[in-house]
Formats: sequence, C-alpha cells, structure tokens
Amino acid sequence: MTMRLIWSRIQTVLLDMDGTLLDLRFDNHFWRELVPVRYAERHGLPLARARAEVAARTRLVEGTLAWYCLDHWSRELALDIATLKREIAHLIAVHPHVVEFLNALRVAGKRVVLVTNAHPRSLALKMEKTRLAGYFDVIVCAHDLGLVKEQPEFWPRLREVEPFDPETTLLVDDNLAILRTARAQGIAYLVSVLRPDSADPPKPSGEFPAIHDFSGLLPVSDRTGSEADAKIECNWFQ
Repeated sequence: MTMRLIWSRIQTVLLDMDGTLLDLRFDNHFWRELVPVRYAERHGLPLARARAEVAARTRLVEGTLAWYCLDHWSRELALDIATLKREIAHLIAVHPHVVEFLNALRVAGKRVVLVTNAHPRSLALKMEKTRLAGYFDVIVCAHDLGLVKEQPEFWPRLREVEPFDPETTLLVDDNLAILRTARAQGIAYLVSVLRPDSADPPKPSGEFPAIHDFSGLLPVSDRTGSEADAKIECNWFQ
C-alpha cells in the first residue's frame, strides 16, 4: 500500500540509530557471534553453552536501560564490551539512502533529532565511524534521561529537553515496541523499517507504515522548486 505524506505537516523528525539509520548487522554479529565466543573463552565454557547463557542474560533485561548499557554487560559477562565493539567496527554501516534523506530534511528546514537507546560509548563509536553527527540538530541519548524509548515516561522526559509537538512529529524506528509506545504518547506519524539487518530477510509489514530503505521517505519538491510546503510528499511502502 502506498500512502502520501504531506511534508509541510511535519516539523520535527525523530530518528532511531541502530537498525534504522545504521545496519543492525554490526550489533547482531556482536551479540550473536563475538560475545559468545569471547564469553566462552573467558569462562572456559563450550560455545553452545556460552551462547545459551548470553542469550538468557540478555532476555532477562530486554527493553530496559540495562539491555543497552555497556557497563552493565561488562560487569555481567566479565568482558570489556566497549573494546570488543571496536574489534568489529568495520561492520558499522549506514543504510542505503540515509545521507540523501538527511540532506533532504536539511533543505526542507525540518528539525532533525537522533533519539537512541544506545550507550554513550556505543553512540560515540558509531558517530566516529559514520560521520553522521553533523546532520542532526541535536542527539538525545536515553542513558542521559535515565529511561528508554520503550517506557511511556521517556517521551514526556524527551519533550522537556527537546520540545516538539507530537501532532507534527515523525518518528522512524525499527522497534515495534517503541513505535507502539510513541503512538500511545500521541506522536502522529510513525514509520517502521522492514530490514534493520541487511543480512536478514525483510520483516513482515505490520501495523505501521514501513519502508525497505530511506528512498521510500525522500521528500520530493514540486517542479517549480518551491520551498518545503504542501507540495512536498513522500511515499510510505507497507
């Protein structure tokens, strides 16, 4: 299904990082492959048991601040998680058409906010490798607010540090739990990402308009070259 979005109605664009702007392949490889191997080595365990233990520990805190916290996992697993991330930093990659989309938002005069649950050191590494930081008006890290985007209390807290009108705000995120929470908080425009990890097949389209990549959200000005107004549209693919 194709839906039309009139860009003049959008003033603020909130963007997730991992799986949305950046390929989730890095994070999935880190937790599925590298961490279990190093955990097995560190504790003298068979790899299968190490995988099971790491998976069980992560499930216990999924959707909480601890789940995203490098310090928490360094303590829990007795591994230097931040240093391990740098070992595979070459896998950090930007999804297709992201830079084109960010440039289009700048031209259209939108306020662009990166809102991520990532730990500050993970965020710093990814901004270092991708050089995307300059495209955002502000970057908000959930750890600085003490809440994650899955929690309803996060969104009022976010508005205290970055005021926005939910009725004129677009959020793009690959996490359905976050999109549902944002919807309950009144954010009007919500888009999910069908392929957060380029190594995995696309997810089924669900309850939100969804894109395969950011070419599906590119604002397109009218032929007269007028400024961003009701003539600027994009397609949502679901």
